[in-house]
Amino acid sequence: MTDLVTFGETMLRLSPPRGERLERAREFDVQAGGAESNVAAAVSLLGLDSVWLSKLPDSALGRRIVRELRGHGVRTGISWDNTERKRVGTYYLEHGGTPRGTEVVYDRTDSSVTTATPQELATGVVASADTFYTSGITPALSETLRETTAALFEVAHGGGTTVAFDLNYRSKLWSSAAARETYEALLPGVDVLFAAERDAREVLGRDGDAVQLAHGLATDFDADTVVVTRGDKGALGIHGGEVFEQPVYESETFDAIGTGDAFVGGFLTARIAGGDVERCLSYGAAAASLKRTIDGDIAVLTPAEVESVIADDTEGISR
Repeated sequence: MTDLVTFGETMLRLSPPRGERLERAREFDVQAGGAESNVAAAVSLLGLDSVWLSKLPDSALGRRIVRELRGHGVRTGISWDNTERKRVGTYYLEHGGTPRGTEVVYDRTDSSVTTATPQELATGVVASADTFYTSGITPALSETLRETTAALFEVAHGGGTTVAFDLNYRSKLWSSAAARETYEALLPGVDVLFAAERDAREVLGRDGDAVQLAHGLATDFDADTVVVTRGDKGALGIHGGEVFEQPVYESETFDAIGTGDAFVGGFLTARIAGGDVERCLSYGAAAASLKRTIDGDIAVLTPAEVESVIADDTEGISR
């Protein structure tokens, strides 16, 4: 049995050297980045078996993405696009400290994945997996992907596969009203839900503190486990009516992109391995703290490093 299957878009991330502005850049660092493949890579690097499903252009750029993910141990199930309109999504990342901040510019409209249908995907691996995961970014990309996401949820449940979903709202992709309509249609099929506190309030229109938000989501959508992330305040999980709180593990921030995906990857790794919610939250928080020290979207971690953070054994120099 495959431990985790994910489905979604992976783009090429292009970043100028730190301190350089996009409008003056003459060279870019190129890496693969996408919420679902980031989670698949984290789970693979932390010792479990993961598969990433998607649709990519049958081109050098599409193959570039697959080779990078396979280098992290992720097995891939790709529908290759040979149409004239084939394209891979890209995004440009300009790192900037206070007060400028980090700028992200997307160029992903009509990428090949937006036309992916269930018939093009290896749905058998979804039905036979322990857990299936996607995020709210995927249905935001096209009407076709909204239908495909719902269909994959049905495939997962038909095979007894746990469905995990992260709201992962992106205002550059769709309005909060459109997102809410889609989320509320999908959430009854979700077993493990991840929701940023901000998204639960501003997109789903929920009120109350984090505990009330988690209880409300679990009750209204019959989710087995709900995790509410709260930025620097940590995360809160509810399972079986019991509440668990997890503070952040402090870290220096070299690159914050992908931190949430590392948290999900760590949480799901511990869950699939049989950990309780308390263990899953600490494993996810440790993975997230380590990711902030690593360049790129993907959390290139080892289980020993995660355990060291949890055990508070990370100071000093390893010689």
